[in-house]
Amino acid sequence: MITYGYSEDAVYTEMQQLAKSYVEVPQLRFTIDNPMLSKDKKEALLLTAIGKKPSELTKAFVQLVLKEDRESVMQFIANSYVTLYRQQKNVIRGRLITAAAVSAATEQKMRKMVESKTNGTVEFETEVNPDIIGGFILEYDSYRMDASVKSKLNSILQTLKK
Repeated sequence: MITYGYSEDAVYTEMQQLAKSYVEVPQLRFTIDNPMLSKDKKEALLLTAIGKKPSELTKAFVQLVLKEDRESVMQFIANSYVTLYRQQKNVIRGRLITAAAVSAATEQKMRKMVESKTNGTVEFETEVNPDIIGGFILEYDSYRMDASVKSKLNSILQTLKK
């Protein structure tokens, strides 16, 4: 019996990267689905899409998927793993959009606020969008808080039009 020194967290990170690779490189799916491409080349391509040094467990899983001719559903498998991991570990995705870059302290403060409201761990993504003029937009789960200057101005404009 083979034992793998792995962490489900490492596999989670690798599956996130694989899912991201499928989105960023649409040709990946067509290439993996190509029956003329050898299993060895498909394996090398998938492992490259996963990242620098995939865990032994992920390598073995990719080999199993290829052996069973299930590579056409690899994108679905990666996305499913990410979703199930987040459900199991109570991980919430959050996004903070600001007009200018925020400090690490401000980002951490927002993360803590979301974590206290959701009783979960938050994976936080920050984005700078000068179009919102000022303020911020915070999204997590199905919640969206728009405290941007742009939305406030639009609200005032709508009120004045009435």
